[in-house]
Amino acid sequence: MPPEPTVEMHPQRWGDPAAATVLPDSALGLVELAFGLQDRPPVEGATPPACALDDALLDGLRAVVGAEHVLTDDATRTLRTRGKSTPDLLRARAGDLDDAPDAVVRPDGHEQVDAVLAWAADHRVAVVPFGGGTCVTGGLAARRDGFAGVVSLDLVRMKRLLAVDEVSMTATLEPGLRGPEAEALLAEHGLTLGHYPQSFRHASIGGFAATRSSGQSSAGYGRFDAMVVGLTAATPTGSLTLGSSPANAAGPDLRQLLLGSEGAFGVITSVTLRVRRAPAVTSYEGWRWPSFDAGSDAMRALAQAGLLPTVLRLSDESETAINLADPSSIGGAEDPGCLMVTGYEGTKSFVEARRAAVAAVLTDLGGTPLGTEPGERWAHGRFDGPYLRDALLDHGVLVETLETATFWSNRERLHADVRAALTAALGDGSLVLCHVSHVYETGCSLYFTVAAREAEDPLAQWQAAKAAASEAIRAVGATITHHHAIGTDHKPWFAQEIGDVGVRVLRAVKAELDPVGVLNPGVLIP
Repeated sequence: MPPEPTVEMHPQRWGDPAAATVLPDSALGLVELAFGLQDRPPVEGATPPACALDDALLDGLRAVVGAEHVLTDDATRTLRTRGKSTPDLLRARAGDLDDAPDAVVRPDGHEQVDAVLAWAADHRVAVVPFGGGTCVTGGLAARRDGFAGVVSLDLVRMKRLLAVDEVSMTATLEPGLRGPEAEALLAEHGLTLGHYPQSFRHASIGGFAATRSSGQSSAGYGRFDAMVVGLTAATPTGSLTLGSSPANAAGPDLRQLLLGSEGAFGVITSVTLRVRRAPAVTSYEGWRWPSFDAGSDAMRALAQAGLLPTVLRLSDESETAINLADPSSIGGAEDPGCLMVTGYEGTKSFVEARRAAVAAVLTDLGGTPLGTEPGERWAHGRFDGPYLRDALLDHGVLVETLETATFWSNRERLHADVRAALTAALGDGSLVLCHVSHVYETGCSLYFTVAAREAEDPLAQWQAAKAAASEAIRAVGATITHHHAIGTDHKPWFAQEIGDVGVRVLRAVKAELDPVGVLNPGVLIP
């Protein structure tokens, strides 16, 4: 039997409503000092526009998936409206539900997905694949122009572990499994994916694949797209089954057309993934560095020596001082330097050996060990950051994130230029924080968090800041996104990144797989 559904996220907030963060008085005092306090409660009782699909159209869907799995009630449609970026939440909190789908359709298996896509193409109805709803780049708000309506293709019923090969160490999973559900099913076989993005508790296997997700343990387990050895997908022109061997030279790797495609080329209906033995030992610790540059150089040394721990993260001076991960001690240290978190997973002997080897390198390079407490504190709250954003939005503080990646030789310039662009756009009193979130032999990802007093129009305020940061990212030759995907927000800079020929290639693939254009229209393709 598939696992029970996870708790639905609040339509105007992140995550489990029961886990909402309330700022302690100490943090509220600092917030008031830095930004002032405004009362910005969400609008209550908003309803989506009426369903644009008549019963004759809906009957076709009901015949495919069953009447009980075609939902048009306001509450369900509201829950499938947009993702969880700050702009998405600002719209939802203002009562704007204009992007709500006309119906939520819940297929059970590849054949039903295939039939829904055929119905959609026949009737020119846009289809938005929905996994966990954690998208932060506008990827769940399809364009309506030219379509009879929009349906959310909710994969919540597709939650099976289809196969396990413990000889080859692979597992095949359906796309609707949320992160904890997938790990629970694999744990019954003593296995793990080890994929833990901040969205882990709510994001889905299909979403991880469709956005080329990268988890917080990527130094040890790798990116999600590197775990994929095979997949199946339904498209309006037929099905794809890809991945017949661990590696091949059989032309370009067509799996890469679906990985990162955000539902614009097809709907991923199963993924075969490399898995690992569940770790016997897990350990985290902290290191202090005198500067962001020194800590970054140490990360590079580890990566290029092949000595990466399972988790490796480094906060810059501002992020370390603010300590966003722990609302009870925000702004607690006067000169904390830069905090690095290292984590180790595996057998007892592996963890001990790797930890000792990493510690030797970090000590030689000038790092100061802080013991296990900082690392364990980070691990305890590693998925809770978005709840703090909601609490700050309630008090009129705009909080949002963006990320990018570049080569090591360009890291310092990228950090400085994006930080300067955000500071200039948001004005005096704003905070711009950064950490290195993922590392490779050749480079790293930088993840920025900003906080500023909300302007009269906070949506326009953030859009201006985001555009300024995006221009700075492209000006220094970095990628517009390392793991958040394109959606609608990144399309102008994505077009610059891949060039005119690249844009024509993507449009040609779209025309071949989705000639009517019903799959997530307006998303990904410049």
